[in-house]
Amino acid sequence: ITTGGTGFTGRDVTPEAIEPLFEKRMDGFATMFLLVSQAKIGTSAIQTRATAGVAGSTYVFCLPGSPGACRDAWDEILVHQLDYRYRPCNFVEIMPRLDEHLRRAKAKGATV
Repeated sequence: ITTGGTGFTGRDVTPEAIEPLFEKRMDGFATMFLLVSQAKIGTSAIQTRATAGVAGSTYVFCLPGSPGACRDAWDEILVHQLDYRYRPCNFVEIMPRLDEHLRRAKAKGATV
């Protein structure tokens, strides 16, 4: 989980730095974060550039630097998805399969 660097100023480069590492983007996270933010801060939520994806076999979440926004992301989204008891599905139950593509490539002798 990263915090900060998701705004619009010249120093806000976290999405540009991290997204090229993603093998798969988690567009639903950005959408869900936008909805949560809109409920909390109204139209100011349009300024969010929070992003997430899978890099290798690791989930990566890029959150704004605001403590309130980080708390909202944790309390409203991540705490549920990182709990194996959450239904109908959660990140924990698919973690063992995140690197399937890497294992297949290794078995074929290729590098990813």
